[in-house]
Amino acid sequence: MIKQIAIVFLLVLAGSAQLLATSVERVEPMFWWVGMKNPNLQLMVHGEDIAQADVSLDYPGVSLESVSRVKNPNYLFINLKIDEETRPGTFDLTFTTGRKKTTSYTYELRDREANSANRMGFNSSDVIYLITPDRFVNGNPDNDAVEGMKELPNRADKDGRHGGDIRGIINSLDYLQGLGFTAVWLNPVLENNMTQVSYHGYSTTDFYKVDPRYGSNEEYLELSKELKKRGMKLIMDMIFNHCGSEHWWMDDMPMDDWIHHYPEYKITTHRRTVHQDPHVSEADRKAMLNGWFVPTMPDLNQKNPFMATYLIQNSIWWIEYVGLEGIRQDTWPYPDKHMMADWTEQVLEEYPNFNIVGEEWSMNPAIVSYWQKGKQNSDGYHCSLPSLMDFPVQNATSRAMQHEESWDKGLQELYEALSNDFLYPDADNLVVFPDNHDMSRFYTQVGEDVDKLKMGLAFFLTTRGIPQIFYGTEVLMSNPGTEDHGIIRSDFPGGWDGDAVNAFTGEGLSDAQKDLQNYIGTIQNWRKNKEVIHTGKLMHFVPENGLYVYFRYNDDETVMVVLNKNKTDSQLETARFEELIGKFSRGTEIIRSKPINDLSTITVPAKAAMIIELK
Repeated sequence: MIKQIAIVFLLVLAGSAQLLATSVERVEPMFWWVGMKNPNLQLMVHGEDIAQADVSLDYPGVSLESVSRVKNPNYLFINLKIDEETRPGTFDLTFTTGRKKTTSYTYELRDREANSANRMGFNSSDVIYLITPDRFVNGNPDNDAVEGMKELPNRADKDGRHGGDIRGIINSLDYLQGLGFTAVWLNPVLENNMTQVSYHGYSTTDFYKVDPRYGSNEEYLELSKELKKRGMKLIMDMIFNHCGSEHWWMDDMPMDDWIHHYPEYKITTHRRTVHQDPHVSEADRKAMLNGWFVPTMPDLNQKNPFMATYLIQNSIWWIEYVGLEGIRQDTWPYPDKHMMADWTEQVLEEYPNFNIVGEEWSMNPAIVSYWQKGKQNSDGYHCSLPSLMDFPVQNATSRAMQHEESWDKGLQELYEALSNDFLYPDADNLVVFPDNHDMSRFYTQVGEDVDKLKMGLAFFLTTRGIPQIFYGTEVLMSNPGTEDHGIIRSDFPGGWDGDAVNAFTGEGLSDAQKDLQNYIGTIQNWRKNKEVIHTGKLMHFVPENGLYVYFRYNDDETVMVVLNKNKTDSQLETARFEELIGKFSRGTEIIRSKPINDLSTITVPAKAAMIIELK
């Protein structure tokens, strides 16, 4: 009898221990908002043996629609519905086993910022400044090394962490505003708690947390507010295709198909045309889509409905929390394309004026245009992606500046690239750029020829689309003799105490660097208020004799742009452009601030651009 009582007692203790073991370690998203157009919210709850618990809540306007239990007992997915009239406040998610409450989590519903649904996204009135945060400005040296973060700072290592942060960007906004930039795109700032080479940000280890070596969620919000004070916009770099191999869930994944090819990973083939190829095999399609980008970037399975909802809600959470005006989506063709289409639709349902630009790194405009909103594709695929990075025009501009002029080389390549705009539903909403963080700097691409760099910049700032300039372009940053990303993303001069060269103050800059800062600032500050450049039509003329002429025009204004690749001044006879220039008699050249009193023949300086407001 004593033995039987002892056994019962031990069983009771074991049951009590099981109850006590149930815990809540994470709830994501950790809070939400009332008044969203989509009333549905799915919470991912992670905690030891949390799946054994029942869930309840009591809050007016919030209903518990369902609870999903998956293979891993450490996860619950809770589906809530938030009525339109629900008030902001907090409520307890109560977790019980049997009749006993085991734990609870206080959940917050916040009030949305006024007019948050109507915020304007970035558009063709903007010029975007692209920053790799770790390499721009170290505004707070105290966060260079943070307890619990695996990689320590090492500025001597081109692939190490150098200490740039959000505080440094905030401190630099007057400089960016002075140069005429109106939007800032940051390479990813979310936690990348990887053992090495974590500075670039593309190996996310926590989708809801800014990396503490960059700052905090609160500082990210502060950056957004400081930009808004200046009439500037914040664009967030997001990655749906993969996470970092040291993400917290990699040791305890919800289900077997959370990640493709785990634990025996396979690298993607990178054959992105499997989406458009009418002859593609299913084997090749899967090899591209389900493979890992690199061994440290596990491939997320967006076909898993819980993963899809997690990613979609995460992006909406950041838009609402920070007040984003745009998203740049990394590696666009790698995730499941149907989930990506659904994502664009859900984001634009909440924020109709929002803008998203996708990275489809292809030189073929037929491939790039496949993804844009409004495209009628032969396979019936539709996506609501508003914008794409215009890699075809970037490549053509680089080649146009490098190649000697001939019937089909040089400026002809740029002309032909723009002639493909008929493929796009909205070419005016493409992002045009001389370079970015993944390629050689444009100054290096054109052989470190300042004149060719200037011509290229003048083109990108006056052609159709939304210009984006990579940090340091304005001070001739380059990567001669190498395509190493650590060199391409070198430290911005003046971003660290003790720098001998300071781009912010001008100390140590060469005359050529100062001149280029002035050149970019002149064009961009003029461009800010030029509706004709933002939304005007474009007409261009076949290049002749090393000269490429195009016009931006609307009912009120006409601007003439001339690129001259010749090594000597050229006399441009304008009779050929009569259909646009005929009603004008004079003009003002913007770059040099000089009047032009006779438009019949224009002297164009050697290896230079002219931007002429016609009058």
